[in-house]
Amino acid sequence: MAKRAFDLLAAGLGLLLLAPLLLAVAVAIQLDSPGPVFYRQERVGRGGRVFRIHKFRSMTHNPVDRGPQLTVGDDARITRVGAWLRRSKVDELAQLIDVLRGDMSLVGPRPEVPRYVAMYPQALRDKVLSVRPGITDFASIEFRHENALLARSDDPERSYREEVLPVKLALQARYVDEAGLLTDLRLILRTLRAIA
Repeated sequence: MAKRAFDLLAAGLGLLLLAPLLLAVAVAIQLDSPGPVFYRQERVGRGGRVFRIHKFRSMTHNPVDRGPQLTVGDDARITRVGAWLRRSKVDELAQLIDVLRGDMSLVGPRPEVPRYVAMYPQALRDKVLSVRPGITDFASIEFRHENALLARSDDPERSYREEVLPVKLALQARYVDEAGLLTDLRLILRTLRAIA
Protein backbone atom coordinates (compact mmCIF):
# COMPACT_ATOMS: atom_id res chain seq x y z
CA MET A 1 0.00 0.00 0.00
CA ALA A 2 2.87 2.37 0.87
CA LYS A 3 4.55 1.57 -2.47
CA ARG A 4 1.39 2.41 -4.42
CA ALA A 5 0.93 5.66 -2.50
CA PHE A 6 4.57 6.58 -3.23
CA ASP A 7 4.07 5.74 -6.91
CA LEU A 8 0.95 7.89 -7.17
CA LEU A 9 2.56 10.84 -5.41
CA ALA A 10 5.85 10.66 -7.34
CA ALA A 11 4.24 10.05 -10.75
CA GLY A 12 1.69 12.82 -10.22
CA LEU A 13 4.34 15.31 -9.12
CA GLY A 14 6.64 14.16 -11.91
CA LEU A 15 4.03 14.74 -14.61
CA LEU A 16 3.17 18.12 -13.14
CA LEU A 17 6.76 19.37 -12.78
CA LEU A 18 7.89 17.90 -16.10
CA ALA A 19 4.83 19.14 -18.04
CA PRO A 20 6.78 21.86 -19.96
CA LEU A 21 9.45 19.34 -21.01
CA LEU A 22 6.87 16.70 -21.96
CA LEU A 23 4.92 19.23 -24.02
CA ALA A 24 8.12 20.32 -25.80
CA VAL A 25 8.96 16.68 -26.53
CA ALA A 26 5.47 16.08 -27.95
CA VAL A 27 5.80 19.12 -30.26
CA ALA A 28 9.31 18.07 -31.36
CA ILE A 29 8.09 14.57 -32.25
CA GLN A 30 5.22 16.00 -34.31
CA LEU A 31 7.52 18.41 -36.16
CA ASP A 32 10.17 15.76 -36.78
CA SER A 33 8.06 13.05 -38.41
CA PRO A 34 4.40 12.22 -39.11
CA GLY A 35 2.61 9.95 -36.69
CA PRO A 36 1.36 9.85 -33.10
CA VAL A 37 3.27 11.31 -30.15
CA PHE A 38 3.14 8.05 -28.22
CA TYR A 39 4.26 4.59 -29.20
CA ARG A 40 2.02 1.94 -27.62
CA GLN A 41 3.15 -1.66 -27.36
CA GLU A 42 1.74 -4.71 -25.63
CA ARG A 43 3.71 -5.71 -22.55
CA VAL A 44 3.08 -8.30 -19.85
CA GLY A 45 2.35 -6.94 -16.39
CA ARG A 46 1.64 -8.30 -12.93
CA GLY A 47 -0.04 -11.68 -12.92
CA GLY A 48 0.52 -12.07 -16.67
CA ARG A 49 -2.01 -9.35 -17.54
CA VAL A 50 -1.23 -7.70 -20.89
CA PHE A 51 -1.32 -3.90 -21.08
CA ARG A 52 -0.20 -1.28 -23.59
CA ILE A 53 2.82 0.69 -22.41
CA HIS A 54 3.34 4.39 -23.22
CA LYS A 55 6.59 5.64 -24.72
CA PHE A 56 7.32 8.82 -26.60
CA ARG A 57 7.64 7.71 -30.22
CA SER A 58 11.27 7.57 -31.28
CA MET A 59 10.84 5.75 -34.60
CA THR A 60 9.14 6.42 -37.89
CA HIS A 61 5.45 5.53 -37.82
CA ASN A 62 4.57 2.68 -40.15
CA PRO A 63 1.53 0.71 -38.93
CA VAL A 64 1.82 -1.80 -41.80
CA ASP A 65 5.46 -2.81 -41.22
CA ARG A 66 6.15 -3.11 -37.50
CA GLY A 67 9.69 -4.40 -38.03
CA PRO A 68 11.66 -6.34 -35.41
CA GLN A 69 10.82 -5.88 -31.72
CA LEU A 70 14.49 -5.47 -30.85
CA THR A 71 16.21 -2.17 -31.57
CA VAL A 72 19.83 -2.69 -32.50
CA GLY A 73 22.51 -0.02 -32.88
CA ASP A 74 21.71 2.78 -35.33
CA ASP A 75 18.34 1.36 -36.42
CA ALA A 76 17.23 3.18 -39.58
CA ARG A 77 13.72 3.55 -38.13
CA ILE A 78 14.94 5.89 -35.36
CA THR A 79 14.10 9.55 -36.05
CA ARG A 80 16.39 12.52 -35.33
CA VAL A 81 14.40 13.50 -32.25
CA GLY A 82 14.07 9.82 -31.39
CA ALA A 83 17.84 9.38 -31.20
CA TRP A 84 18.01 12.07 -28.51
CA LEU A 85 14.97 10.67 -26.70
CA ARG A 86 16.61 7.25 -26.51
CA ARG A 87 20.04 8.55 -25.45
CA SER A 88 18.56 10.69 -22.69
CA LYS A 89 15.89 8.08 -21.77
CA VAL A 90 13.27 10.86 -21.98
CA ASP A 91 11.12 8.51 -24.11
CA GLU A 92 10.53 6.47 -20.92
CA LEU A 93 9.01 9.44 -19.02
CA ALA A 94 5.68 8.77 -20.74
CA GLN A 95 5.43 5.68 -18.54
CA LEU A 96 4.55 7.94 -15.63
CA ILE A 97 1.07 7.71 -17.20
CA ASP A 98 1.19 3.91 -16.79
CA VAL A 99 2.23 4.35 -13.16
CA LEU A 100 -0.79 6.57 -12.50
CA ARG A 101 -3.07 4.07 -14.25
CA GLY A 102 -1.77 1.28 -12.02
CA ASP A 103 -0.25 -0.79 -14.82
CA MET A 104 3.28 -0.01 -13.66
CA SER A 105 5.31 1.14 -10.69
CA LEU A 106 8.27 3.54 -10.64
CA VAL A 107 10.52 0.63 -9.71
CA GLY A 108 10.00 -3.00 -10.63
CA PRO A 109 10.99 -5.55 -13.28
CA ARG A 110 10.83 -4.00 -16.74
CA PRO A 111 7.75 -5.29 -18.57
CA GLU A 112 8.58 -7.48 -21.54
CA VAL A 113 6.70 -8.24 -24.76
CA PRO A 114 4.59 -11.44 -24.69
CA ARG A 115 6.84 -13.41 -27.06
CA TYR A 116 9.82 -13.13 -24.70
CA VAL A 117 7.76 -13.72 -21.56
CA ALA A 118 6.71 -17.03 -23.17
CA MET A 119 10.41 -18.04 -22.99
CA TYR A 120 10.73 -17.45 -19.21
CA PRO A 121 11.26 -20.57 -17.10
CA GLN A 122 7.98 -21.09 -15.19
CA ALA A 123 9.39 -20.48 -11.69
CA LEU A 124 11.08 -17.23 -12.72
CA ARG A 125 8.02 -16.18 -14.71
CA ASP A 126 5.77 -16.54 -11.66
CA LYS A 127 8.24 -14.67 -9.47
CA VAL A 128 8.94 -11.75 -11.82
CA LEU A 129 5.25 -11.32 -12.68
CA SER A 130 4.22 -11.36 -9.01
CA VAL A 131 4.87 -7.61 -8.72
CA ARG A 132 3.97 -4.56 -10.81
CA PRO A 133 6.49 -3.94 -13.58
CA GLY A 134 8.51 -0.76 -13.30
CA ILE A 135 10.16 2.05 -15.21
CA THR A 136 13.52 1.08 -13.72
CA ASP A 137 15.17 -1.78 -11.85
CA PHE A 138 18.56 -3.48 -11.51
CA ALA A 139 18.36 -4.84 -15.08
CA SER A 140 17.44 -1.46 -16.58
CA ILE A 141 20.58 0.08 -15.10
CA GLU A 142 22.81 -2.87 -16.04
CA PHE A 143 21.54 -2.95 -19.65
CA ARG A 144 21.00 0.78 -20.26
CA HIS A 145 23.13 0.47 -23.44
CA GLU A 146 21.49 -2.75 -24.58
CA ASN A 147 20.97 -1.73 -28.22
CA ALA A 148 24.69 -0.91 -28.61
CA LEU A 149 25.56 -4.25 -26.99
CA LEU A 150 23.30 -6.17 -29.37
CA ALA A 151 24.66 -4.24 -32.36
CA ARG A 152 28.00 -6.02 -31.85
CA SER A 153 26.33 -9.42 -32.26
CA ASP A 154 26.09 -11.36 -35.53
CA ASP A 155 22.64 -12.53 -34.42
CA PRO A 156 21.09 -9.93 -32.06
CA GLU A 157 17.87 -11.89 -31.58
CA ARG A 158 19.74 -14.99 -30.47
CA SER A 159 22.11 -12.97 -28.27
CA TYR A 160 19.13 -11.35 -26.57
CA ARG A 161 17.38 -14.68 -25.95
CA GLU A 162 20.43 -16.64 -24.84
CA GLU A 163 22.70 -14.06 -23.18
CA VAL A 164 20.82 -10.90 -22.19
CA LEU A 165 17.42 -12.27 -21.17
CA PRO A 166 18.71 -14.82 -18.60
CA VAL A 167 20.79 -12.12 -16.86
CA LYS A 168 17.85 -9.70 -16.91
CA LEU A 169 15.60 -12.34 -15.37
CA ALA A 170 18.11 -13.05 -12.59
CA LEU A 171 18.34 -9.33 -11.81
CA GLN A 172 14.55 -8.98 -11.86
CA ALA A 173 14.20 -11.93 -9.48
CA ARG A 174 16.75 -10.22 -7.22
CA TYR A 175 14.56 -7.11 -7.20
CA VAL A 176 11.53 -9.15 -6.12
CA ASP A 177 13.60 -10.63 -3.25
CA GLU A 178 14.85 -7.21 -2.12
CA ALA A 179 11.74 -5.12 -2.89
CA GLY A 180 10.99 -2.34 -0.43
CA LEU A 181 10.90 1.44 -0.19
CA LEU A 182 14.64 1.77 0.56
CA THR A 183 15.53 -0.48 -2.38
CA ASP A 184 13.24 1.58 -4.63
CA LEU A 185 14.79 4.87 -3.50
CA ARG A 186 18.31 3.50 -4.05
CA LEU A 187 17.38 2.31 -7.56
CA ILE A 188 15.79 5.64 -8.45
CA LEU A 189 18.98 7.46 -7.37
CA ARG A 190 21.18 4.98 -9.27
CA THR A 191 19.01 5.46 -12.37
CA LEU A 192 19.26 9.26 -12.17
CA ARG A 193 23.07 9.00 -11.82
CA ALA A 194 23.28 6.55 -14.74
CA ILE A 195 21.40 8.84 -17.15
CA ALA A 196 22.88 12.14 -15.95
